[in-house]
Amino acid sequence: MLKTVTEHGHETDPAEQLEHALESHAAKVDRIHVETARRLTGPGLLWEFPGAVIDVSAADPDVERLAELWNQHARAVLDAVGWTDERLIYRRFQGGINLAISAPMDQLHSAVLAAQVAWHQCACDLLGMAALPFDTLIGNLKLCMTQEANPALCALITAATSRGVDILSDGDDVSIGHGAGSQTWSSQNLPAPQDVEWANLHDIPVAMITGTNGKTTTTRLCAAIARAADKIAGLTTTDVVQVGDDILDRGDYSGPGGARMLLRDPRVEIAFLEVARGGILRRGLATRRARVAVVTNISNDHLGEYGVTTLADLAEAKFAVTRAVMEGGVSVVNADDPNAVNAAAHVNSAIWWFSLDPASPQINQARLSGQPCAFLDQGALTLCDGPHAPWSVNICDVPITLQGVARHNIYNVLAAMCACAALNIPPKAIRSGLSGFSSDSNDNPGRFNQFEFNGARIFVDYAHNPDAIAAVCGALAQVPAERRFILLSQPGDRTDQNIYDATAAALKFQPDHIVVAEISDYLRGRALEEVPHLIEKAALNSGRDPEGISRVRSPSEGVRLILQQAQPGDLILLLVLSDRECVFKLLASS
Repeated sequence: MLKTVTEHGHETDPAEQLEHALESHAAKVDRIHVETARRLTGPGLLWEFPGAVIDVSAADPDVERLAELWNQHARAVLDAVGWTDERLIYRRFQGGINLAISAPMDQLHSAVLAAQVAWHQCACDLLGMAALPFDTLIGNLKLCMTQEANPALCALITAATSRGVDILSDGDDVSIGHGAGSQTWSSQNLPAPQDVEWANLHDIPVAMITGTNGKTTTTRLCAAIARAADKIAGLTTTDVVQVGDDILDRGDYSGPGGARMLLRDPRVEIAFLEVARGGILRRGLATRRARVAVVTNISNDHLGEYGVTTLADLAEAKFAVTRAVMEGGVSVVNADDPNAVNAAAHVNSAIWWFSLDPASPQINQARLSGQPCAFLDQGALTLCDGPHAPWSVNICDVPITLQGVARHNIYNVLAAMCACAALNIPPKAIRSGLSGFSSDSNDNPGRFNQFEFNGARIFVDYAHNPDAIAAVCGALAQVPAERRFILLSQPGDRTDQNIYDATAAALKFQPDHIVVAEISDYLRGRALEEVPHLIEKAALNSGRDPEGISRVRSPSEGVRLILQQAQPGDLILLLVLSDRECVFKLLASS
């Protein structure tokens, strides 16, 4: 590893030295806020290349000038370090701009430094101040590049790409192929291309599943269908990384790290990857060789980060999964979601639409052109598979639809039918997987799970944004009940309006009793009792009786309070974000 030596004889890391120089001579513009530069390891919001990106918040008049300066200075940096074939890009958003460069896959930390050097030049120009000597910055940057360079990795990337096999790389490991067709090496001990047993390496069928709501359930449905087809299925979700019945790890693995963990497991024959907004924006996608990309829907959630400030921005970010679809692959898109339909206009792969309306424009056009699609038609979930005869499954035979009442789960089922058919899973296995999948804490934990206590029906769901809450509450509003109880909470990083909207959506459940829970581990900048106060205020403003509203210190305390009052014929909805394991234990022991 290269080191430089100071005049006092001390060794320093070139990257640390360069960062220290930039920080010591920081050119900060008061009207501009700059986020820390980050690596892009795969396709994402901006494009399909690896590299680095900086997010800049600025007043609109500054954006045009920033774009001009970025074109000038980023190009100068790329050319000066010998990256003449690398690219630069900018993307305007409401209140700012994303600035990015591409870079070789073995040079992504250096790419971050290169972006910082380019930004330093931009900021100094904006301020009219002298920048640090360009040649000195470039000299230090080249030292960092030499230190980071991994020619063996570049050789393997070239060899794998030429053979049409995926290669996954991170700081520690490099793997070629997926699952049962993969092999993994330490990034510091890579073989030469001629020493790789290429005949044993291949990709497996991979589906990437994203959207605002429903992606976890759709991922689990797909895995259940694959198991019904006698495949060893792997999945990543916001809860686990799992191969068959074996849970590799628990936690939020909806980003590229979880995908790499799964795709390196030699048991996996088919993979379903839940892909969340955060992973797409922070690092990009893990693979460029998915056979299917699914977008369930687009709705207001987590706006305001990484240059995603509008629903159109969010749709653009979610549709990054379609950049990873390989030639001949399929994008599965919700025809009933206007934001998804608009974003799909820019998709290059074939689109398989799904809809609750057999007469929707996209379904009509698909059927006329012989393109596969799925829809609900008089109680039958139907898939028209291009030139093949249509086939269907009765909605009453799919438990998670709750006899057709749970419309949000009908969408998830249609998406899973399309995804699995596109992966060549036969209709018999799809029907079997759907009919055997239940809304319980084993098959689909935290999503529309049903329990019974003292003659009362209890549903548990993790829904937390207004659209998801509206879907769950709208479905259960159709279920007869003597009395209705609801447990409500919200994370503190939501705006006041988001909290009001979520409360309004919850009132579609038509509750007789509302229990508002504090979730102290989700305060996220709010004071204690601030969020419960907003929820209670929204309920009262909607005309709810104050006698029917209770406050508790935690979701588990709320569950205990509700169970004490539960009677035969009651319907209880627990919207649980925190204390999940405790809540499930309470219900299991009741």
